[in-house]
Amino acid sequence: MRHKIENYLVQFDFDIIKTNNARFIDQKVTPDILAIISDCVIEFLEQIRQTEFTSKDIWNFEYSNENIKEIFNKPDVFDSKAQNEYDKIFQQPLKALAYAQILSEYKVGNKIFFSVKNREILEYIAIRERNALVFLQIYLEKVLSDSGILYLFNDFFDLQTKKSFNILKQQYTEFIIDNTAINGATEVRRIFTKILNPLAFKYKKCGTRKGYFSKTPITLDELFYNRVNWRDVDKSKGETRKEFYESQTDSKVVALQKYSLQKAKKLIKKYHSPDSEVQDEFSYGEATQIHHIFMQSEFPSIDSYLENLILLTATQHFTKAHPNNNTRIIDREYQEICLDAKYQSIQKFPNLYSMEDFEYVLKVGKK
Repeated sequence: MRHKIENYLVQFDFDIIKTNNARFIDQKVTPDILAIISDCVIEFLEQIRQTEFTSKDIWNFEYSNENIKEIFNKPDVFDSKAQNEYDKIFQQPLKALAYAQILSEYKVGNKIFFSVKNREILEYIAIRERNALVFLQIYLEKVLSDSGILYLFNDFFDLQTKKSFNILKQQYTEFIIDNTAINGATEVRRIFTKILNPLAFKYKKCGTRKGYFSKTPITLDELFYNRVNWRDVDKSKGETRKEFYESQTDSKVVALQKYSLQKAKKLIKKYHSPDSEVQDEFSYGEATQIHHIFMQSEFPSIDSYLENLILLTATQHFTKAHPNNNTRIIDREYQEICLDAKYQSIQKFPNLYSMEDFEYVLKVGKK
């Protein structure tokens, strides 16, 4: 998919000197927000059945309200006290996607109307936060390259010193103020973080923390709006993965897991239904069951991974995967059959699945 994104973006000129638009990225354009807003757009289009929408349409959509307020621990989207924050959460990602030509936009009076220009890439972004990050990294480098300032960032990544960081920040700030309507260094530098750190993470380099040179490489969790990335959190010695996970009582984590699992199940059915992913003597009939290859109760940290979920028929699920309809146990031989089938699905749908995530699922499940 990386090549598809690159080949699509190459046909556009994102030169900031020509567009005079600094909103190609913004404070709320993080991988997690970009992924969920993209998902909300797709769900809106499928449920409401209209091709054009405003940020308010997505904002007021019940699916958005239900998930975003819980995942990001925000008030109801209709709460008047949260209007300014929600305006940014919905509007900024949509504007960035429009600049990237993933969406189209036009203005009537004070209203901006959007429509989908490249659904394949939008759906890819919506699948998982990692996909959104891959898109952002490709897109940001294209904007910087077209604008003739990518070399400034590359110089910093080569030198990795406090001095080179300060030079980069100052030169980027001057460039934006000279070529866009933004005239204050403070606002430029807030957005600067959303450009530098995704690229720093890509190259395993230092970036910025709290406006200063980070001294150590940027980690994945630093790129997200407000959630812990479970892979990057160290559990205490002697504490099992399950015990560590269950000790986290943050409602945002619970809400994110619930949302991620429901989205993953929806995607599995969308790509595979009505056929079972395991083709054996029990695969006859419609596949209706989403099965956790590694049990949800034992491995909650991977319960929403697409690579740990597989579509089966009822017979396969309740007589083979869970012998005698006992959902507390797993047939180990059939588990291996499911893993082999999942691997085949990953090969068949590389835009949906991640081999890296499949390897992680195997690492956790077989530990």
